[in-house]
Amino acid sequence: MLSDDAFTGLGVPANKFVLTGVTSNGSCSSRGGFGVSGKMFFVTGAKSAGGASSGGGATRSIYQKFRDVDLLDKKTVTALKAGEDRAILLGLAMVIVSIMMYFVLGITILRSYADSVWTEESVCIVVNSTIMADVNCSYSCGSDCWRGSKYPCLQVYVSVNTTGRLSRLSHNEESWDSNFECFYVPKCQKDTAAMHHMIVNISERLKPHQQVPCYYDPSDQQESALLTRLYDHSAVFYSLFWPSCMLTGGIAIIFMVKLTQYLSIMCEQVVKIKR
Repeated sequence: MLSDDAFTGLGVPANKFVLTGVTSNGSCSSRGGFGVSGKMFFVTGAKSAGGASSGGGATRSIYQKFRDVDLLDKKTVTALKAGEDRAILLGLAMVIVSIMMYFVLGITILRSYADSVWTEESVCIVVNSTIMADVNCSYSCGSDCWRGSKYPCLQVYVSVNTTGRLSRLSHNEESWDSNFECFYVPKCQKDTAAMHHMIVNISERLKPHQQVPCYYDPSDQQESALLTRLYDHSAVFYSLFWPSCMLTGGIAIIFMVKLTQYLSIMCEQVVKIKR
């Protein structure tokens, strides 16, 4: 028998092998190389099968790990791509809605504000406030049904402090368009007494020598003055503020998504160059 030192000298771990002895003639002992007294020994791996199976299992486990990581990366990339697509759609929707809001505001508020000639603000002193004759009006009583009614016409004259001229005062652009001779045009209704009571209350509040804020035409194209405007500077500002915020937010979302995609591509290229 060979000792463990002999295997160690040969560079082979002793616990990994067993020796099998085969009887042979003396002439064959020189060929065995390990023979002593006519016996030749063969070195066989007792645990070779176990070692092979463990090596295969380790290989499969490593392959499974790489496969799991690959699948996880694919799932992550798919989820990120879906989220980016939704974010871009959200940004585009916000941009489109804000443009539509700009269009609607442009044909309503901005158009009325731009067409108004009463742009300068001043202080007016009430000179006279008188209820004149009744004015005919019509109201709807159903489908294809119109009936007539009347409301009293209140005329108010004021003196504009800035220009010093005498002007007829109207409530706003809408009242001036309906009837520029009357200060206020109420909504026509069947109850004439209610409309008369409303006009009397307004007349009592606009007493002579009372100072009220007003708007006038600096180009003197219109002799009338307005007590209020349908859409002033603050109304225009707030009507444009929210669509502008939505437009800015939509553009910012699209820009951030595109920037993230660009940085991701640059990072992948840097990693490939380093490998």
